Amino acid sequence: MRTTAWGSQGLEASIEGLGAMGMSAFYGNRDDDESIATLNRALELGVSMIDTAEIYGPFLNERLIAQAIGSRTDEYALATKFSREVDDDGSVGPPNGRAPYARKALERSLRNLGRDSIDLYYLHRVDPEVPIEETVGAMAEFVQEGKVRYLGLSEAAPETIRRAHATHPITAVQTEYSLFQREPEVNGVLDATRELGIAFVAYSPLGRGLLTGTIASAGELDEKDFRRHHPRFSDENLEQNLKVVDRVRTLADAKGVTPGQLALAWVLHQDGVVAIPGTKRRAYLEENVAAVDVELSSDDLATLDEVAPVGVAAGERYNAAGMTQVHR
Repeated sequence: MRTTAWGSQGLEASIEGLGAMGMSAFYGNRDDDESIATLNRALELGVSMIDTAEIYGPFLNERLIAQAIGSRTDEYALATKFSREVDDDGSVGPPNGRAPYARKALERSLRNLGRDSIDLYYLHRVDPEVPIEETVGAMAEFVQEGKVRYLGLSEAAPETIRRAHATHPITAVQTEYSLFQREPEVNGVLDATRELGIAFVAYSPLGRGLLTGTIASAGELDEKDFRRHHPRFSDENLEQNLKVVDRVRTLADAKGVTPGQLALAWVLHQDGVVAIPGTKRRAYLEENVAAVDVELSSDDLATLDEVAPVGVAAGERYNAAGMTQVHR
């Protein structure tokens, strides 16, 4: 596993992190024992960035991470996030980017994680009712207090990124990015992060599992898996998306790797981009980690550009409500 600079503010971590969301939320039944084993295996393999959020559970994922690797805090960097107002009983409300809630969320995450500080603290979604300067200004106080080392944004538009960065240096911007989701290349987000020296953190780099080539229908997913109702997994869209996966599989077979490894290697070959593929199983983790060693030539990259150009995926990346919360 390679260690790299995450942005230009001093944070260093593995070029491939681990997204822990699915261990506790949204992707079906939990298996805490396997998730704990996966978290510890990640550290053994050199994966030093673990990504979570208070809303995953809520709180369950942060507490799981603390249970799994709380005594190994010097071996990894930890990222967590806040945005939607979550009561202590787990009830979820609207976005709240105001300073008092940012403070409440941070202190609660520190308790749940069993830590004195958080390496990378993200605003999970931009609150349209609160100027970004106010939210980031509150987060900057956490840095001054030593409770947070670096700041990040998730799903922010280019102008928001620039305003935030002018308020306090932003280390990382997290956005969905994969062969199925290449809009950051044309909507200005990648340009902004590269210009400002901010790490671009690709989440869902495997297209929510589609690019692994292991999913043939939404019906085979767990009943609690949110992808059963995801636009790209609907009957009318999935057929088209699986045609793209088949073309990726053909290229992967020629290189002697899995489709998921090829798709993940493509993400990691993009300038200024790091990735946080999510999994709750050791076998998939090990497959993902091996993608770091997949070399792609300029011809390989050009072919993948042809196979999966911008806009190739059928269906939006969230439902209508979810789409209102991104790129703002």
